Amino acid sequence: MPVALSYRRHLGWGVTLAAFAFGLVWVVFLADRPAHSDPTAFFSTLLDAITQGALYFVVASGFTLVFGLMRVVNMAHGSLYLVAAYVAIDVQRRIITGNPDTTVSSTQVSVINWFVVLLVAALVAGLLGLVMQQAFLRWNQGQDLRQALITIAISVIVADQVVVHTGGGVAEDMSFPGRINQFVDLHVKGFSYSGARLFILGLALFIGLALWLWLKRTRTGMVIRAGVDDRAMVAALGVNIQRVFAIAFFVGSMLAGIGAVIGTSQTAVSNGTDGIWLLNSLVVVIIGGMGSLAGAAVGSMLYGLIGTFSAAYLPAGNTQYAVIFTFVLLAIVLAVRPYGIFGRPA
Repeated sequence: MPVALSYRRHLGWGVTLAAFAFGLVWVVFLADRPAHSDPTAFFSTLLDAITQGALYFVVASGFTLVFGLMRVVNMAHGSLYLVAAYVAIDVQRRIITGNPDTTVSSTQVSVINWFVVLLVAALVAGLLGLVMQQAFLRWNQGQDLRQALITIAISVIVADQVVVHTGGGVAEDMSFPGRINQFVDLHVKGFSYSGARLFILGLALFIGLALWLWLKRTRTGMVIRAGVDDRAMVAALGVNIQRVFAIAFFVGSMLAGIGAVIGTSQTAVSNGTDGIWLLNSLVVVIIGGMGSLAGAAVGSMLYGLIGTFSAAYLPAGNTQYAVIFTFVLLAIVLAVRPYGIFGRPA
């Protein structure tokens, strides 16, 4: 058995290195617009991939906290994103125009206004998640199938209610502040890039650092990690483990709301967006490993890189096949690291 395991591991690493080498050669030399002949397009694609990965991380970090760390199967994470997105759109329009049906341009949005909307949407998502956890999930700890079925049902109900109350769930969007939504000169051969995307990257770095400090350097974070490993022992020490887990679920749900405001400022939200972001979060957790914040960061970056580069460098007319490379990435990671890059057995 050890010999067979070693063989599979070496084979997995061999396939990984071969796939990486082929992808690098393709992008640099063989694509329709190879990087060596169009470095500006390559650099722009690279930044697109990194900033897209940053958005994946913001949303998936909440899912990692709830599903990966607390071991709570929350299949309604995408629904929290969907609700927060439409709440953010409604609040932004009411604050600026007084009419929820009037669209808003970036020139009308201030930085303070945008962050107020972010706070409102995050609190709505956090409170909705907290109600869901207290009413339906608190009594089903450790029962993964039951949790999955309950949260799937909640997700369907929430999505239907969003359709009813938003005129059919039509595509809507909100705007970044005008001071952010402009191109920034990076002083690299006159190359300019979207300030909004750079803002997303900076916000994701701040959120990642704040989460790391909370989980590793605060008493609440330590109790969360200890409670996951041995809940009975933590409770025996006099810690109200249910309250701590409720806080963690609230924070994880808020992160879905924060990601919704960022994502909706970048692209539109519509009926079905909840499923897309649930899938994105699942992919990130599988790649990075359950219960690992670093894994969520690495998984988000790999997911963003693969998705963006495959869409940009596949032959013309074949970009619809870019999604296949996501599953190739999953297969390679699971072949080399069955629990994910930073994962460990539950």
